[in-house]
Amino acid sequence: MTETLAVTHDGERRRFVLAIDRDRSGFLDYRPIGDGVWDLTYTFVPRQDRGSGIGRSLVLHVLDRARERGLKVVPTCGFVATVIDENPEYQDLVAAGGRDD
Repeated sequence: MTETLAVTHDGERRRFVLAIDRDRSGFLDYRPIGDGVWDLTYTFVPRQDRGSGIGRSLVLHVLDRARERGLKVVPTCGFVATVIDENPEYQDLVAAGGRDD
């Protein structure tokens, strides 16, 4: 995927939203737990956009935001856990005890 997609943070809904086009978007929901930890709970990408790398780009964007803010994450969402496993440079973001390894 070569294009840059716009991701916005909806703090009120605790969601990062990725605009795919005017009528479609994906999102990643989170919930703050404890001090400085985000539980990444659910990722959604419209069916017709799955497999295109959009979801992976969204997860990586959120992980980069967490790093910038000095936060840790709990990858409750299986897709988020998979992306972290495939990108070990993000392992340091996983909160201690935050995974059932």
